[in-house]
Formats: sequence, C-alpha cells, structure tokens
Amino acid sequence: MVTSTPDLSVVIPARNEAANLPLTLPALSQALSDAGIVTEIIVVNDHSTDATAEVLTHLSQTVHGVRSMENPGLSGFGRAIQVGLGAFRGPAVAIFMADMSDDPADLIRFYETWKASGVDAVFGTRWSSGGSTHDYPWPKRILNRFFNTSVRLIFRTDYDDTTNAFKLYSRQTIEGCMPILSPHFNLTLELPLKCHIRGFSYQVVPNSWTNRRHGISKLKIQEMGSRYFFILLYCWLERIFVRQDYAKPTNP
Repeated sequence: MVTSTPDLSVVIPARNEAANLPLTLPALSQALSDAGIVTEIIVVNDHSTDATAEVLTHLSQTVHGVRSMENPGLSGFGRAIQVGLGAFRGPAVAIFMADMSDDPADLIRFYETWKASGVDAVFGTRWSSGGSTHDYPWPKRILNRFFNTSVRLIFRTDYDDTTNAFKLYSRQTIEGCMPILSPHFNLTLELPLKCHIRGFSYQVVPNSWTNRRHGISKLKIQEMGSRYFFILLYCWLERIFVRQDYAKPTNP
C-alpha cells in the first residue's frame, strides 16, 4: 500500500483474471519501482466469478502499491475503470490491462514522456513506426484498422490508434473529460476523443501489444458495434455544436 501521494496511478479493470493477476501485478510493480516511480496500482474487480477476489486480497497484501477495489454497480469494463478513476490519488493515471497485453516498459516511457513534455496525456500506438503487435487476431486487426481510419477522417486527427486502451492522462485531463458515459469498452474511444475535441494536448508514443496467455478476451465485437457508434456520434455532435462549453480552461 502506498501511503504517500504517488507519482503515478494505474487503474486495472479485472473480470475473471485470477490466472493473470499473479503474473501481471508483481511484474508491473517491480518495473515501476526499479524506475524510481512511486506508484499505486488500483485493481477493480468487476464482478468476477472465478477466484479473482481472493487472488486480489492476497496480492494487495504482498505486492507493493496494489490497492484492491470492487465495482459496486453493474458490471462493465468502462464502469470498472470509472470506479478506479474516482479513487486515484496521483497527478496522472494510466489504464493498464490485467492480462499484461501492455508492457510495463512502455508505461515507464509514457510516464517519462509526460513528465518531460508537459502534455496533458500520452497515447500509445501499436501501428506506427516503433509499435508492434504479437498474436493479434486478423479479423480483429481488420476491424481495428477500418474503424480507426474512419475516426481519423471524421475528427481530422493523425492519431491512428484511438481504441487502444493503453493511455496516460493527467488528473486535470480526466476531470476535463467528465462526464464519462461509456459503461463498456467504448470508454477506450470516449476518453481520447474528448481530449482531442476539448483541446487537451497529447503526445503519441509507440507501444507493443501481446495477446493474453490465460483466459479469453472480454471484448465482444458483435455487442460493441452500436456502443462504439453511440460514442462516436456523441463526440461528433459535441464537436459540432457545443465544444466551447467543454473546452480545456486556459490561463488568463
């Protein structure tokens, strides 16, 4: 448990991740500690039906910096993340996956980039030069590239990996993205689009992605289509009609 204010907070949603968390949390905690980054790792148990709760109880007592929380409301990837975002204590927060498809070394680079550049957020990209994917399913890749290209054209941005959950945000940026509407994986689209629309600055850093070793992905493409479309439409309407009402405050 981190008692002082951490340099960085990490939010990890976990649903039926009992097999992955004993690998992910020690590795993440050790890497950040070795880099000299005082970190709190908030793991939100999202109504797991396996031994995730018991595993988290143990890991929160044995792995430095780990805080275990429960999602008290309805289940959902986005809802679990919102629980963590309501509780983090650091000046910046990153979203990290429980299956360690994200790399702790990349998170360290995200944090160092944020500190050095003074931007409001750091976004990962798996598809630009320096990024990489390992065992990424081809059907999912095709859908990912089509959807992200559409987002780029609609919102006139060069960023090519909007739906990548792995991002770091300053506290001011998270506050500026409120209210958060997405209960599921569409949160990965909502947060970066709001950053872009509302005038928060960001820097893009290549990152790697590796398919999970245990369990199955919680992302159901068939179920998420309408939810992604809703957030896409919501953000587009905000951009067209009321972006000035939510724009990042500027110093006088």
